[in-house]
Amino acid sequence: MQVRLIIQNKLEKVFKPHTLNVIDESYKHVGHIGYRPEGETHFRVEMKSTAFKGLNRLEMQRQVFKVLKNEMNNQIHALSLHLSE
Repeated sequence: MQVRLIIQNKLEKVFKPHTLNVIDESYKHVGHIGYRPEGETHFRVEMKSTAFKGLNRLEMQRQVFKVLKNEMNNQIHALSLHLSE
């Protein structure tokens, strides 16, 4: 399964977001450390979820990184998070 779809499925299952966009931005990093020709290394996640209610930005990010721990340790080189309630 594509890394983008793994990210999307995990985030949907845990956070049940109103809005979720998982964008592969690997093409912007050609020649940089962590880039692979097949892509799927650099992502931007835009997500709105009531699961973030009452949390500050750092707490929201920690929750996402916890859910994506395996992918962060193996496939994802960079992950840009744009999170809100």
